[in-house]
Parts: sequence; structure tokens; C-alpha cells
Amino acid sequence: MSDNTTRRHGALIVLIAGALILGLNMGLRQTFGLFLDPITRDLSVSHTTFSFAIAIQNLLWGALTPFFCAVADRWGTGRVVATGGVLYVAGLLTMALVQTPLGLNLGAGILVGMAVSASGFPLILSAVARSAPVASRGTWLGLATAGGSIGQFALLPASQALIGSWDWVTALLVLAVAAALVVPLALPLRGRPAPQDEHTQPLSQALREASGERSYWLLNGGFFVCGFHVAFIATHLPSYLTHQGLSPAVGATALALVGFFNIVGSFGAGWLGSRFAMKRVLAGIYLARALVILLMLSFPMTPVNAWLFGSALGLLWLGTVPLTSGLVSHIFGARYLATLFGIVMLSHQMGAFLGAWLGGLSFDLTGSYQVIWWLAVGLALMAAALHWPIEEKPLTRAAPPAPVQIR
Repeated sequence: MSDNTTRRHGALIVLIAGALILGLNMGLRQTFGLFLDPITRDLSVSHTTFSFAIAIQNLLWGALTPFFCAVADRWGTGRVVATGGVLYVAGLLTMALVQTPLGLNLGAGILVGMAVSASGFPLILSAVARSAPVASRGTWLGLATAGGSIGQFALLPASQALIGSWDWVTALLVLAVAAALVVPLALPLRGRPAPQDEHTQPLSQALREASGERSYWLLNGGFFVCGFHVAFIATHLPSYLTHQGLSPAVGATALALVGFFNIVGSFGAGWLGSRFAMKRVLAGIYLARALVILLMLSFPMTPVNAWLFGSALGLLWLGTVPLTSGLVSHIFGARYLATLFGIVMLSHQMGAFLGAWLGGLSFDLTGSYQVIWWLAVGLALMAAALHWPIEEKPLTRAAPPAPVQIR
């Protein structure tokens, strides 16, 4: 077998393992919205209490991602991702067994937040980007991102079935067993990044360089909006539909459809990003999100309309991830993609903190999610405007000085 064939097979293994890990990582956390009503009912806690735990999860996910990415850039991805799998198991077990607000904050908030950050998109996509053929990197990133949607599509109906047939505690215990699969799947990612030589840009310089680029800050602002949308909808859509008079199964199906159609959306976004300006595709996604939410608010909520909303939203769900990570890689290069995209992910998760928390707070204060839906529309329009002026070209760097010859 030739070296090229061996490398390609190795890259495919990294892609498959990464997609499966993202399927578990994202699929598990997307199920948390299904637990909002049964947990708040059984533990007699408010929507705000549950939402705050999910908000803490999202904030820690973002805050710790640059740290875990820097560790992975130094020591390799596999060890960090395996640690994330262990933390995921611990968080789900704590949610199930410590049935108090403290248990919610520790399990769903702190431990799962650490777990998602240690096994999430920046780490997995950086490993895939390093392995992927350069010409088709956008498509490979789209395929890996689609793995998160496959997990969402599979785990949401299964989790709702467990909650309905047994109870939410049993469902969380089963999900903890599924989370344990992340540990062996991390093995193909165990390699380290390419060693740094004397001419390689140091991390500190890469960070200074990115912080001085307007396009990097515009990407951060746009991804903040994506986090707001995803966290609000994933956490509160099932409850919103229930309070519109629909059954919990309708909400679970709507979120599952988000996951199913995101398989198409993520791959399609990666494909489009390989052929058109990624910033234009991103702007189009945010404009389409605003339109989809406006249409949802304009018609009576029925099961069919809920499923149509979930399907349309799925096409626009996580297609932002391969495009945003692709832009970071295109502008700054792949060497520090995990760290630089990890910082962009922090902005995403700051938006997610507000989306999850404000959704619960709005419901407790007004008995409705209406204000947050309209806020989501306004933010989508803002994100589209932020992406338009991004300079989508590789950054020009000065050549390193030639070494001085001492004779």
C-alpha cells in the first residue's frame, strides 16, 4: 500500500471517529430541552433555575474551549477528547442522582459544560482539517459537522421514548452509558500537531495577529448570534410547543427534524463554502433564519407547522460551523485553528448563555417566549450585516528574517 493511500485511510478514520464523537457530543446535549418540563415539575424548580444550569453549561463550554484547544495544540487531541467523555458521563450521572438545583448546576452546568468544551467542534474539526485533503477541506468539515446532527436525530426520539416509557432519571442513566463511547472513539485522534520549527509562528504571535484583524472580530460577533439561536431553540422549543397545546412528542420530533435536516444543511454549507465566498453563504444563512422564524410566528402552531419549522431550521442549523471554522483556517492558516476557532467559539457560547437563560427568564416573567423570538429575528439580521465586510483572503505575513551567518 502506498504512503498516499495509507495517509488517506488514516484521514478517513479520523473523519469517521470525529463525526461519531460530535454525534454523541451534540446529540446528548441537544436532548436537554426534553428534560425541562419533567425536571421542573418533579423537582418543583422554575424554568429560570433549569435554564440557568444550561446557561452555565454553555458559558463554560465557551470559556474553557480555548484552554482545551491550546492543550490539544500542544499535546494532541485524543487525550483531551477522552477526558471530555469521562466528564460527560460524570455530568449526566450527577443530573440523574443529585436531584436538587445544586445537582442541576453541577451536573448539567459545570461538568457537562467542561465535557462539551473538551470534545466539541473546535477540537474535532481542527483534527479533521489537518488530515483532510486541502482542496476538499470545506466538504470534509461539513461531513464531520453533519455527524453532530446524526446524533441529534437519533438520540432525541430515543430519549423522549425513554422519558415516556420510564422516567427522566432512567433516560439520563442510559445517556451516560452512551457518553462513555467517546473515550474509545478518541483513540484515532491521539496524534500531536506538527512540531514547531524555528520558522513557525508562535502561538502568542498568532493571537496578537488575530486580535488586530477586524474580520476576526466580525466573525466573533456573527457567531455570538448563532450561539443565541441554537441554545434558545434547543433548550426551549419543546417547552414552547407544549405550551402552545402540542404534545411533548411533537417537540421531540421537531428537534429531531432539526438534526436530520442539518445533515443536509451542514454538508451543503461546506459544499457551498468550497465554491462561493464563505462570508456570503454565512450572511445568507442568517437572513434565512430570520425569515424562517418570522414565518413560524405568522401561522398557527400545529404539529405540521412545528415539523416544518424544525425541518427548515435544520437546513440552517450548524452549517455556520464549517463555514466559520473554514474562514478562520482560510485567513490565518491551520496551525492554530483549534485555538483561534476556540476563541470564536467562546463568543458563540456567550450568546448561548444569554439564549438559554433569557428564554427561561422571559417565560417566568411573562408566561411567553414571544419577546425572545423577536429578539432572535433582530439578531439574525445583525449577524448577516456583520459578515458582509469580512475580508476573505489569507493574511499576508512578513517573511521571517534570514538567520545571520557568523564566519
